[in-house]
Amino acid sequence: MSGFVTKPEPVQVPGLVHLHTGKVRDLYRDEAGRLVMVASDRTSAFDWVLPNEIPDKGRILTQLSLWWFERIADLVPNHVISTEVPAGAPADWAGRTLICRSLEMFPVECVARGYLAGSGLLEYDDSRTVCGIALPDGLVDGSELPTPIYTPALKAEVGDHDENVPYEETARRIGADHAALLRQTTLAVYTRARDIARERGIILADTKFEFGLLDGELVIGDEVLTPDSSRFWPADQWEPGHAQPSFDKQFIRDWLASPASGWDRHSELPPPALPPEIIERVQAKYVEAYERLTGTEWV
Repeated sequence: MSGFVTKPEPVQVPGLVHLHTGKVRDLYRDEAGRLVMVASDRTSAFDWVLPNEIPDKGRILTQLSLWWFERIADLVPNHVISTEVPAGAPADWAGRTLICRSLEMFPVECVARGYLAGSGLLEYDDSRTVCGIALPDGLVDGSELPTPIYTPALKAEVGDHDENVPYEETARRIGADHAALLRQTTLAVYTRARDIARERGIILADTKFEFGLLDGELVIGDEVLTPDSSRFWPADQWEPGHAQPSFDKQFIRDWLASPASGWDRHSELPPPALPPEIIERVQAKYVEAYERLTGTEWV
């Protein structure tokens, strides 16, 4: 069992129609037919949306995505029209709202991996492959791959796991030309971002993107290259052979999996509330990731 511990009621705003409440974002449509994405401070772990929020998380994700959109604009256009807050919306939507073009989204999570971690590590240990891509012997947790690889997944509903699939399965579902374009663009954006992050002392281990079509043109949507959609590791602490310290919500996963939480993740019971010290540590990691990547102080 998984999902929301307590699903929030959508905010009602004149002129906006609520479409969807996701793990982090609330999606609306305005009277002009544009999408309005609002990044909340919600957080999730083990496929549960937790009862606690991480202060400022939604603003950090939004501002970091905007920063990255500028740096990959020559590789692929994005869906953002403006950051204007709709009239009548709550004041706290400022800094976390994007007015976006409506895309015909591909049902594919486009994942690029430059290092071995997560579900890729589990598959590699079993078969020496990741999503069917053969890798050399001798790799360990945190190893850099010989070259970045594209490992797509099929999107899942809230509470379900995305399903890693071979590239050929995406080609069957969306067509060979589109599948090839997604792979090419994903690896190009990953490589650009990896090099930018490396200059700032951060390893971009892996990341995922979502793409859609607008009048036949490929456009990148949702968030990009944030701690929620990527594994960022401090380069000066990188040491293959074990799990790496990271700029994300790993503190939450570690605490929930520890005896201190009193929670069995394999039970049907929802996870407990997070202690204040865990919330503070996670918030600090999001802020540090933003400041190290952008070179600007978070305010």
